Amino acid sequence: MKEMEKKIFSCRQCGHCCHGETTVSLDENDLRRLVDFLKLPEEVVRERYLRITGNVIQMKVVDGHCIFYNQGCTVHPGKPWRCGQWPLHPSILTDPNNLESIRQSCPGLNKDMSYEEFCSILRELGPARG
Repeated sequence: MKEMEKKIFSCRQCGHCCHGETTVSLDENDLRRLVDFLKLPEEVVRERYLRITGNVIQMKVVDGHCIFYNQGCTVHPGKPWRCGQWPLHPSILTDPNNLESIRQSCPGLNKDMSYEEFCSILRELGPARG
């Protein structure tokens, strides 16, 4: 499957996906994976690294990027599943404009492939990738 993925995406580790005013939301599995990776008590991880608004848990943003970004992801093995999914987001399959928008922000996406061919490969990769 990795060879197939490389036809449509090859991560340049540019960090574009780690920059912005917010980060992805973490589910319970993400939180547990992050806590386990950092080898810190959950309370410390929540206080030091997370932004919690109601039921929404996100990583803090520092200087316009995810708190864990420093020339790359510093928690890569413990990162949220949504980070692993990006930029091959399912919304690409529903609208060609979504692919074009993501292509503009991610230099690792194949820019020469047609929408139809890109989606065909993305469908073959299925939802379990990331």
